[in-house]
Amino acid sequence: MERLVEELERGFKEGLWERGAAIVVAVSGGPDSMALLHAFHAAAGRWELRLGAAHANHGFRPEESRSEHEGVRAFAERLGIPFYSAELDVPAYLESRGGNKQDAARKLRYKFLHEAAAAHGASAIALAHHADDQAETVLMRIIRGTAPSGLAGIAPRRSEGGVELIRPLLRIGKSDLLDYCRRFGVPSFTDSSNEHPDYFRNAVRLEAIPSLERFNARLRPSLCRLAEAASAEADFLDRETESLHRSLVASTAAGMTMRGADLAGLHVALQRRLIKLILDYLALEKEPTGFEEVENIRLGALAAEPSNWRIDLSRGLRFRREYGQLSWERRPAEKAALEEREAPLDGRLVLEEAGLLFAFRTLEDLDGRAVAQAAQADPHRAVFDLDKLSLPLAVRPRRAGDRMSAMGLNGTKKVQDMFVDAKVPPSRRGLLPLLCDGEGRILWIPGIRRSADAAAEPGSRRLLVVESAPIPARGFGGEENGE
Repeated sequence: MERLVEELERGFKEGLWERGAAIVVAVSGGPDSMALLHAFHAAAGRWELRLGAAHANHGFRPEESRSEHEGVRAFAERLGIPFYSAELDVPAYLESRGGNKQDAARKLRYKFLHEAAAAHGASAIALAHHADDQAETVLMRIIRGTAPSGLAGIAPRRSEGGVELIRPLLRIGKSDLLDYCRRFGVPSFTDSSNEHPDYFRNAVRLEAIPSLERFNARLRPSLCRLAEAASAEADFLDRETESLHRSLVASTAAGMTMRGADLAGLHVALQRRLIKLILDYLALEKEPTGFEEVENIRLGALAAEPSNWRIDLSRGLRFRREYGQLSWERRPAEKAALEEREAPLDGRLVLEEAGLLFAFRTLEDLDGRAVAQAAQADPHRAVFDLDKLSLPLAVRPRRAGDRMSAMGLNGTKKVQDMFVDAKVPPSRRGLLPLLCDGEGRILWIPGIRRSADAAAEPGSRRLLVVESAPIPARGFGGEENGE
C-alpha cells in the first residue's frame, strides 16, 4: 500500500475525521498539499467524504502566484472538487498594521481557510504539514528556547473557531510525497521563496539540519520521535493540570484565586503549568506566556516574605498574594497615555505612565574610560556623543511608521517590529518611551535597542549618559499598600 494512503488510514483510525465528514484541504500548489488533495480524493468514496480545495495567494510573488492559482484551480476542477480562493494582500496589511511578514501571512491565510470551511459546511481543515516540517519546527524551538511542551512541535489536530485543523501527514517525509506525485502524475509548483535562507525556517531547513545530519544521519526522524513523545507527555500533564484547576482554583468577579498552600503542595512542574493555565484563561491577548513571567509568579507566591505582594504582568494581567491567598485578575484599562516631554541633559525625568524613570548626566571623558564602558552591553544604559546630538532631547511614545537606525544593523528597522521581536505585549507598546533628539531621530528604546546615531566612539570627549529604571514600588510589602 502507498505510504501516503497508509497515513490517511492511520489518521482515520485515530479519529482525525469521521465517515461522511466535509473537509476543506488547504492547497498551496506545492507537492505536499497537491499530494494530500489527490490522496483524499482517491479515498473520498471509502469514507464518504465531501471535499473542498482552498488556495490563498499572499501577493508576494505575482507571476508565480498566478501560475499556482491556475494550476490548483485546474487540478481541483479535474478531480471534481469545489475550489475556493482568495487574494490576500499581505503587503498592504503590513503597511497598515506592521508586524512580521510570515505572521501576517499566516493570520490572513487562516482567516480565509475558516471562511472557506464555513462556505463548504466543513467540520475540518486539512493541512499538509509533514515530517520534515515537524523536524524543522522542533529544531527551531530548541534554537529559540522552549519549554518541554514546545518540543511536541506541530499538533496533529487542534480545534480553532469551531473547526478542527487536522494534519494527517506528520509521520510521512517530503521524499515520500514527491514520490507519490511522480507515481500518480500529480502536478505541483515550486515556491522560489523557500530557497531564501534569510527566513528562519528556510535557514534551518537549508543550513542547520544538513549540517547537523553530519552527526546524526537520521536527525529528522529523531526529532519527529521526540515530538511524538513530548506530545503524549504534554497531553498527560495538561489533563492533570486541568483537573487541578477544577479542584483548587476558584473564579471570582475579578479573576481567579487559590490558596498558596495548595500551590506549594504541588510538584514544581505542575505549579508552572497551573500558573500558565490561569494566565492563559484570563488573558485577552493570545500571545504566549513566557517562562520568566511564570517563574516570577511562582517564586513570589511561594516566598516567605513579604506577606503581601503584587506584580503587574503582561497581557493586561496582575498577580497578588495576600496572607496566603493568591489572586490573578485583569488590570483596569490603562487611562493615562504617555505624553511627549523635553528631557534634561542633567537630572531625572519620571514617567509615571510607563512606570519608568530616566537619569541623565553629561561628563567629560578625558581618558577614554567612559567610552570603553559604553561598549559594554547594558539594555538599561546608553551613552552618546553629546557633540553629535541635536538638542533638545525629548521622550515620546511610538508613532505609526517610526523607524530607527538600530546599532548592529544595516539601514533602519520599524520600531513596531522591534516591539514584536522583543515580545512586548500590544497593551504596553503605547506606554514604552522613545528617546529622540532635536531632529526627531530615535536614539534609544530602553531595554530593547539603541540607535547607531550619535554613538560614543574612541575620541568622543563630551558624553551623555542615560539610564532607565523602574519607579520603585510603594507598599507592596506592608500595610501601606492599602489594598
